[in-house]
Amino acid sequence: MSDQILSVSDADFESEILQSETPAVVDFWATWCQPCLALGPIVEELAGDYAGKIKVAKMNVDDNPNTPAKYGIRSIPTILIFKDGELKDSSVGVVSKGKLEEMINKNL
Repeated sequence: MSDQILSVSDADFESEILQSETPAVVDFWATWCQPCLALGPIVEELAGDYAGKIKVAKMNVDDNPNTPAKYGIRSIPTILIFKDGELKDSSVGVVSKGKLEEMINKNL
């Protein structure tokens, strides 16, 4: 995982994501999920492209069941975008880099 991508857990989700000074993009994934692995490089590119403008994080749903349950995540990969502590946008499944950029730019 890129050093520009934060690994978050149920324990630090509030402090790292909900209290983030910048918009936060969270990729909910699992190691066994092939679509998640396909989306990973796109998320890494976005972390580099938007460095300093957004926080990019990944959460393993197998290791952290509480946060995905709180946000009703039933399918992965799921991308959630938070700004000022509120959920602003979401995407389920593998999507293009352009679609994710559109979501991010809307929330900058």
